[in-house]
Amino acid sequence: MAAASTTVVVYQYPKCSTCRKAIKWLDAQGVAYRSVDIVSEPPSVAVLEQVRRVAGVELKKLFNTSGQSYRNGGWKDKLPSTSEADAYVALASDGKLIKRPMVVGDDVALIGFREAEWAEALG
Repeated sequence: MAAASTTVVVYQYPKCSTCRKAIKWLDAQGVAYRSVDIVSEPPSVAVLEQVRRVAGVELKKLFNTSGQSYRNGGWKDKLPSTSEADAYVALASDGKLIKRPMVVGDDVALIGFREAEWAEALG
């Protein structure tokens, strides 16, 4: 659980309704955060590796599988055979390819907005 004094980073896209809902939830809960536009400032490979490690998820969970970048890039077919290194580089170079919102802290990593999961991790 994140300490109340710990500020987490929220990678979000301002035009995304789920991201706006997540930001509203964070504000209502009094969670300290720094908001970063995931499109203009995508997370680095190191941050993405940290998120995956802390969240304990498979690489595919970092991808926005319903997004245009995923479809246009042919990632459904490419992902199984793409190296992890190449996948991380692609994610770090295109914020719209990343599932959002994404929360990153010292001991927390959340991908997508599920209120119960966020409440457990950040409450």
